[in-house]
Amino acid sequence: MRHRGRATTAQARALDSLLPRYLLRLPRSPRADEGENTAATAPGLDEAFGRRAPLAVEIGFGNGNALVALALAKPDWNCIGVDVYRPGFGALMLACERDDIRNVRIADDEGLAFLHRLPEASVQHISVFFPDPWPKKRHHKRRLVNASFASRVAACLAPNGHILLATDWPEYAQAMREALDAVPTLRGGIAPRPDIRPTTPFEAKAQTAGRPIVDLAYHAQP
Repeated sequence: MRHRGRATTAQARALDSLLPRYLLRLPRSPRADEGENTAATAPGLDEAFGRRAPLAVEIGFGNGNALVALALAKPDWNCIGVDVYRPGFGALMLACERDDIRNVRIADDEGLAFLHRLPEASVQHISVFFPDPWPKKRHHKRRLVNASFASRVAACLAPNGHILLATDWPEYAQAMREALDAVPTLRGGIAPRPDIRPTTPFEAKAQTAGRPIVDLAYHAQP
């Protein structure tokens, strides 16, 4: 679902002038949209960054604060933000221009579909911070983190690569753990808050409401 939202004037200008520089264009495989676990390479990935480097992916980057923190902490990594929220694109690009960050690109795509477009064993780091919890039971099928997602994450992660997740819905945290624990090549569980994760607006609202924050970390076995 494409999120609604109104961009600020500065974000709108960034979308007009900067998006061609940051937008990542990878071929879309019909099999990816069908959810198949493809092993096809993603031509153009190295060319988009002008180098080959460890790859980090944040799915649902929102306003981009966490991705900016990661890109600054790991300047030798190629960092991709995946989202469909255009005002967030503008906020992320403005932050990158402000801090002279050159190792970030944006994929205008849904999370699982994008992972299906990446080569297997190609990603060192995946972040999923505060995805939509879809709290009503009849909407659980819309959640990002499920068995299909966990399976594709395991396929995309390089040996010893890792995925970090956070949610303020304990029931969703349990569902995430069940999906990830079911994949034989993934190991992990509840973990301390990572240093690279700044407080997001969603987290601030959860704290105000008194909801507990659960961080998870899993790694791919060599």
